[in-house]
Amino acid sequence: MRGPHNIWRLIRTGATFERTGAMTVVLDQIGAPPALRALARVLGVPFKWLGYEGDPALPPVTRALTALGPSYIKFGQILSTRPDFVGDELALQLRVLQDKLPPFPTEAARATIRRELEVEPDALFSEFSEPVAAASIAQVHRARLAEDGRKVAVKVLRPGIARAFRRDIDAFYLGAWLMETVAPSTRRLRPRDVVAHFDATVQQELDLRAEAAAAGEFAANTARDDGFTVPQPEWNLLSRSVMVLDWVEGIPMGDVAAIEAAGHDRAALADRVMAVFLRHALRDGYFHADMHQGNLKVTPGGDIAAVDFGIMGRLDEYTRRVYAEILMGFIRKDYRRVAEVHFEAGYVPADRDVDLFAQALRSVGEPIFGMDASRISMGRLLAYLFEVTERFGMETRTELILLQRTMVVVEGVSRTLNPHMNIWSAARPEVERYIRENLGPQAVARDLWRTGLVLARFGPHLPRAVEDALRGRRGGTVVVAAARPRGLPAAAWFAAGAVTAAAAAAIASVV
Repeated sequence: MRGPHNIWRLIRTGATFERTGAMTVVLDQIGAPPALRALARVLGVPFKWLGYEGDPALPPVTRALTALGPSYIKFGQILSTRPDFVGDELALQLRVLQDKLPPFPTEAARATIRRELEVEPDALFSEFSEPVAAASIAQVHRARLAEDGRKVAVKVLRPGIARAFRRDIDAFYLGAWLMETVAPSTRRLRPRDVVAHFDATVQQELDLRAEAAAAGEFAANTARDDGFTVPQPEWNLLSRSVMVLDWVEGIPMGDVAAIEAAGHDRAALADRVMAVFLRHALRDGYFHADMHQGNLKVTPGGDIAAVDFGIMGRLDEYTRRVYAEILMGFIRKDYRRVAEVHFEAGYVPADRDVDLFAQALRSVGEPIFGMDASRISMGRLLAYLFEVTERFGMETRTELILLQRTMVVVEGVSRTLNPHMNIWSAARPEVERYIRENLGPQAVARDLWRTGLVLARFGPHLPRAVEDALRGRRGGTVVVAAARPRGLPAAAWFAAGAVTAAAAAAIASVV
């Protein structure tokens, strides 16, 4: 991690940030202490002439990251999801960071296909185009399968990209270590954890088999969603560096004029973008976390099609229920309930005052609800909410920050289609549906049923456990004997009968 090449890369990085004017912006945004500012100047000022100039038309930070290459562009995109680390203003700048790079030669892509799939490209494809899109990690070609003539998208990793990323990530780890060593106060930002998160994300994107699996899971989850479609992977044409999916015909979501000219209902599309995002996040706990305009198309039939599944988000079932209750509490302006949900979930320490917290939440909600409908933003609501909860001792929750970042992007897409849309009107049906299906009597019965199934697996051991418990009386106290199967808590044996009976009763009452 601390080899000469990593030190040289950090010097080149510091020099580029100095030359583009990005160094001051970054240090100010993260509230860097004097020791860290001094280290940055040492790495940058004396070697400023070694830095890349970049595109002067870009803002300083995006200019520097773009000049430094694919690893830095991707790192900037990841940091845009962490306003807790880089600050809200810088995170906003990084959200518009583009990773469009010059394509690599088509023959190099064909060579990768030949090597990875062990077959001649001409035997697989009757047509194979020049690159139609090129990003920091891979590029896409349009092709036609020789077997049945179907149009497909062929995604191929850039040659040598894994090695290049590995080199830069090692330098990032060194930079994070220097930050924590020279300025211990920065440890609260957990820079090494941020780099580790980036490392894990990139490693997944560098294996197209993982993206194909993500596309397959997302397609299965959304198969019955009207007005939304996901391309299916060709599982027999898949490797670490090559992925083939159905080709999606359609108008890019950002081309509003073409959408209008095609006769599509822009207002309906805007509402649907917001609705499907919330449906996937709440119903499935698995959502497309990079839903910008370049990754969404409007098909000739008016469906919304999603592409590029390198960044996906997950929410466990408990977090989804908490999140839905928080959203619904704000929609109903029930700030006391929103506060109670935070305490019940353990997000806020129990020793804090729930009434003061509810009052603070009111200060978040009321100004937003007082806005004109076209200016109301759930993304802004969540951002303000995180600020308040942080003051009350809530720790950073990465999955919720990713959700909030994605919601901001989705709102931007929706409002591009319909600047006057009411975000709450689009969101409320999905939130209410989720609450109705997952927080009512049927949900209680379902939870008890699942609990009963878990306990039922230990059913063969129950008679012996009860007998051992009854035979283990000592001085009038029941003691569970050692015959209990290892790994099952003693309390489970005494709870098993009661919980199973309760589950059966609850289910019977619903059915």
